[in-house]
Amino acid sequence: MTSESAILPQLRRIATDPAARGLLDDVAVLGDLVLTHDSIAEGVHYLPTDPPASVGWKLAAVNLSDLAAKGAEPLAALLSLTLSGDGEWENAFLDGLAAACESYGLPLVGGDTIALPHGAPRVLGLTVVGRVDSLAPDRRGGRPGDQLWLAGTLGDSAAGLALLTRDPASAGVLVDIFRRPVPLLAAGRALAPLASAMMDVSDGLLLDCQRLCAASGCGAAIDLDALPLSSAFVAERGGGRAERLFAATGGDDYALLAALPPGSDPLTLSLPPQPRLTRIGTLTDGDTLVLTDKGGAVPLPERLGHEHRTA
Repeated sequence: MTSESAILPQLRRIATDPAARGLLDDVAVLGDLVLTHDSIAEGVHYLPTDPPASVGWKLAAVNLSDLAAKGAEPLAALLSLTLSGDGEWENAFLDGLAAACESYGLPLVGGDTIALPHGAPRVLGLTVVGRVDSLAPDRRGGRPGDQLWLAGTLGDSAAGLALLTRDPASAGVLVDIFRRPVPLLAAGRALAPLASAMMDVSDGLLLDCQRLCAASGCGAAIDLDALPLSSAFVAERGGGRAERLFAATGGDDYALLAALPPGSDPLTLSLPPQPRLTRIGTLTDGDTLVLTDKGGAVPLPERLGHEHRTA
């Protein structure tokens, strides 16, 4: 068995250009260009029963979320498309991709297609290029004393996936959020000039916060009670400690986690009504991730989020 974290040291021996940022970030930065690539796989990032148009939307959105975390404007995209069957699925998938590209001003400029063996699960990839007006926030820039702010809410997508796992015919707000995430591009552009470090929350808040801390060489203290939960999440699952830990580890949120220097107040920024901005903690000396709530110290769960690993 191998995992994402186990293979990264080998990749770092190859990716030595400064643009790679030591592979401690989700993007590469070449001058004012920000480059990112995400793949989504059937049975891992989406369900075989999900509408193909929603899969196309999701592929664009998860890549655009990486640009949002760097305050970048979308410029162009390259698609890696796998073909299987009679083409009906692919046509609907491309409709969803086109809708996302049109919504966020992302031109598709090329890519590649390959045919899959019968029955092979689809794996789809998108490379997205964006541009920044100033320095793109680096995960390595956080410092002890920085305030941790979150743009967006947590747990909705994981709750939607849980509903679909129980009943593939499930519908509603949580299912919609799982299938069609919204990249927070405007919030990212507003926060980026203030941020010491910033990233999107894709694999779970606790795991992603741990990654930001490791890159920045510090620890973090997080107030579990401060984590922003939507009314739909609370109505479905509740808002106690167990539910908040579920939200903090579920992943697929595509919220933005920003470390802001003391004295910065993002609530004074000119932002649209959504997403919600919430202070959730502080970066600290050391390398420990500490959770608390109104009951005191909260033990870290065994699983902090989703890490890709082979069976």
